[in-house]
Amino acid sequence: MKSFLKCFFCFSEKQPKISSSKNGAYPWKTYTLKELVHATNNFHNDNKIGEGGFGTVYWGQTSKGIAVKRLKAMSSKAEMEFAVEVEILGRVRHKNLLDLRGYYADGDERLIVYDYMPNHSLITHLHGKLAAECLLDWPRRMEIAIGAAEGLAYLHHEANPHIIHRDIKASNVLLDTEFQAKVADFGFARLIPEGVTHVTTKVKGTLGYLAPEYAMYGKVSESCDVYSFGILLLEIISARKPLEKLAGGIKREIVEWAKPYVQKGAFDRIADPRLKGAFDRDEFKKVIMIVMKCTDPNPGNRPSMLEVVGWLKGGMESRKKEVTIVKNHVVDEYDEDEEDFEDDETDYEVFEMEKYMTSRGKKV
Repeated sequence: MKSFLKCFFCFSEKQPKISSSKNGAYPWKTYTLKELVHATNNFHNDNKIGEGGFGTVYWGQTSKGIAVKRLKAMSSKAEMEFAVEVEILGRVRHKNLLDLRGYYADGDERLIVYDYMPNHSLITHLHGKLAAECLLDWPRRMEIAIGAAEGLAYLHHEANPHIIHRDIKASNVLLDTEFQAKVADFGFARLIPEGVTHVTTKVKGTLGYLAPEYAMYGKVSESCDVYSFGILLLEIISARKPLEKLAGGIKREIVEWAKPYVQKGAFDRIADPRLKGAFDRDEFKKVIMIVMKCTDPNPGNRPSMLEVVGWLKGGMESRKKEVTIVKNHVVDEYDEDEEDFEDDETDYEVFEMEKYMTSRGKKV
């Protein structure tokens, strides 16, 4: 525990503390290692539900299902991510943010305990094992998009100090029993003091979701999250991956794929074929316009997440904001070997509970 506190205090000196909740109570606990070993069957491989660069996630059973992230190995980067995530998740409360149940920190063990999300992550439904079942109809997709947007709007405008997530993507949007979106994984988050518009930092995040000014210059602001959300929104309605690998090793971003169809007004070509045309055309067009506004190459032209929430909920038409389709969208070359970039295919928040449940003869 001492080494964790040392890391945490170092973190706190670099960034401002988050203000306490109104009632001053934190509904999370410090677990014992024995509790979590028992809950996860000694971190048995059959309980593994995801794996990523910093850690492995296991399903566990206490009074109800939990998800336990276990850091693979101690390093300054891993411990900093652990400290940031515990600090932020432990103090912010919103219906569209993943709840922290507790943590364990002692010796070389770092464990974070979350509520288990029975409907896994959004990426599982868009590109993973549950994609073929098409559980996400149009209304449900819009509810998920609005929920994720509201979670981000809370971080940007209500949390004190404001928080920039820096890693918005489909695998970091988890779904509860009612398919309500829960924004997760705050290991890369940054706290922004009052009056500060942006900070310059080392680039972290996931290829395909990064705003151009962040990827190229390390300038991070709330508009970077807005850009990432725009990519996510397009991914939700199209079920296309944010970065597509073409023949010859060429990479194409999802906005580059969609842009010609937008310019021609061929919106049906953008929609996920699995929807089989069962969506509101006018609403679909509005969502596309929101995507284009969020992914504007100029961060000054992007809306705030509060505006995005209003538009998604129907306020876009009443406000009569004209959205210009960008003809020359910025596409940058990224070094895929950069250690701070992540690949969704190995992300530890891709909850694949099917393996665990199948091994026990249960239907997911």
